[in-house]
Amino acid sequence: MSEYEWSRTMPAQPEQVFDQAANLGQLDAWLPDALHVEAEEPPAVTVHEDRSGQDMAALLRAQPEQMRLEWGTREQGSYTGWLQVSGIGTGASEVTVHLSFFDPGHDPGQEAVFNALDHSLRRLEEQVRMRVDNGAG
Repeated sequence: MSEYEWSRTMPAQPEQVFDQAANLGQLDAWLPDALHVEAEEPPAVTVHEDRSGQDMAALLRAQPEQMRLEWGTREQGSYTGWLQVSGIGTGASEVTVHLSFFDPGHDPGQEAVFNALDHSLRRLEEQVRMRVDNGAG
């Protein structure tokens, strides 16, 4: 089993960050470029992975009261993850993403995972900034 975790501070209230992260219609705006999520009957989703060309049955649960998203593959049980948003005062938040790969064949490797997590959290921050800036004006 391989586990990875990455965090990023964002200049917005935790509720604003979580609302953006949990927006099913805009997941593709911040998830890794190679992953695409299609909502089905919640919490069921299908994840298309460009690298393998496969569609995977998955679950995605939002827990707004805890500002947490949890996800994982349904049938295989090869992959799980979570995203947690925490307020750190002065209008800022910290977002942490944790990934667990139970199937070594599903793990793209440390460098690829950390690059994807960093890129994804930067994209999420951009989405949050646009939302906050548009809401303020």
